Amino acid sequence: MEHPENCAEYKGLTVNAGVEQPSSVNPYLKNRPRQKKRELTVADYVDGILKGDVTVLSRAVTLVESVRPEHQAVAQEVIEKCLPYAGNSVRVGISGVPGAGKSTSIDVFGLHILERYGGKLAVLAIDPSSERSKGSILGDKTRMEKLSVHPKSFIRPSPSAGSLGGVARKTRETIILCEAAGYDKIFVETVGVGQSETAVHSMVDFFLLIQLAGTGDELQGIKRGIMEMADGIVINKADGDNIERARLAAAQFRNALHLFPAPESGWTPQVLTYSGFYNLGVKEIWDMVYQYIGFVKENGYFVYRRNEQSKYWMYESINEQLRHSFYHNPKIEALLAGCEQQVLQGSLTSFVAAKSLLDTYFEDMKGNSV
Repeated sequence: MEHPENCAEYKGLTVNAGVEQPSSVNPYLKNRPRQKKRELTVADYVDGILKGDVTVLSRAVTLVESVRPEHQAVAQEVIEKCLPYAGNSVRVGISGVPGAGKSTSIDVFGLHILERYGGKLAVLAIDPSSERSKGSILGDKTRMEKLSVHPKSFIRPSPSAGSLGGVARKTRETIILCEAAGYDKIFVETVGVGQSETAVHSMVDFFLLIQLAGTGDELQGIKRGIMEMADGIVINKADGDNIERARLAAAQFRNALHLFPAPESGWTPQVLTYSGFYNLGVKEIWDMVYQYIGFVKENGYFVYRRNEQSKYWMYESINEQLRHSFYHNPKIEALLAGCEQQVLQGSLTSFVAAKSLLDTYFEDMKGNSV
């Protein structure tokens, strides 16, 4: 395109055409063949995990999280072979309302126990996914600045993707892989206060509840379900002007705990205050955790709880497999939309529609088994 400045009326002014700019894409990339990741066998996965290879462990966890049937088959085989090497860790569930400082606390807690007790630490963080887009930020790692670069730590955020039960099951399987890889301390961080706590409580040895003081909502935190599950309650941000409020909140929680029946373990849950940001009171929290572990190992509750958890996950796996089988049955897939439409139009009740679909499913299963 000609520059208007080069016209006769602008005599004495000349604008050069300029140099054509090269493409921002490297032309040599087009000719270079894409290197495909080498497919690992079950033996490769197991061998890499037992050697503590973080890359192989990460790939194995991705396999566990995959919904593809061929990936699931390989993942289950890997888990089965890793099972004899698992179970030698202390598993701690960490929960609390959003903004309670869970990720910052985990960063501080993790560094403390690695420095004090040695060993290796795996942090499995369940990240809430958008209900609309199903996307997830997986930003927990950015808030664990020191731990994320520590050579003895492994941080794995997983998106909940709307299926909390599925993620919880996959998290439990990931725990087995991490233990086989030599991680003797496991943290499981939950989505927040809600139904996720029950699932996480069923896979950890110690359940730690993080609370806040001075928010004007202390009573809101005293919920029977979540309080009964907690083996220890800690009040975060006990620093500066907030120290007195934290102490008052701790006293309120202690009083509330007296209203609940004694836990099966025989342990009396403790309430402590600390500051994750200033690293105050962290030692006392981990003294409490290890005191609890010693107490339940001595009275036999530690083994009992692990056995009960295994039984719980057997039934959870059955429920999930049945659910998957039902919704992926061809006859059910063909009828589901029609039944849904009839329910929306009011020509069929929800219960009749459900019974009709279940009857069809069981009839189909009976026909297939003959």
